[in-house]
Amino acid sequence: MSEDRSEYFVIGEVTGAHGHDGAVRATILTEFPERFKRGARLFIDDQPYTITNAKPSKETVILYLAGIDTIEAANLLRGKRLVIPASEGKVLPPGRYYHHEIIGLEVFTVAGLSLGKVSDILSTGANDVYVVVDGSKEILIPAVNDVVKEIDLGRKRLVIEVIEGLLD
Repeated sequence: MSEDRSEYFVIGEVTGAHGHDGAVRATILTEFPERFKRGARLFIDDQPYTITNAKPSKETVILYLAGIDTIEAANLLRGKRLVIPASEGKVLPPGRYYHHEIIGLEVFTVAGLSLGKVSDILSTGANDVYVVVDGSKEILIPAVNDVVKEIDLGRKRLVIEVIEGLLD
């Protein structure tokens, strides 16, 4: 696996060890938490791991990974992202997008003004927020229907309606 965002999906992030037997607690960053099941394979820093057991809750999962069997080994994974190959991604319904599809899109206002490119996406719980960068200027765009008017992956562009206070 490489660092090209289009080649993998982030499905979670390790927040720390859980217990003393090598289990890790991870934040779930996928709409498909069923990915965290016994026998499933994921990658951490290009290293493949097989899930030997998983205990999901609403927003987190306790994972037991083959080869990680001490608290010290589990602690070394803190802050690491859990990824899967993009080829294993599920097809989303119309109007839904994976983060890697949005990152890199050029952002325009409905009037045609270019605001920069989406460089990152913040997951806030209520809605995502697109981080748009143009040089040293950064704009935070809420990913809500009142603001985001069009996403055109073919043309690599995102069109927004500027609401009061958005560009201040």
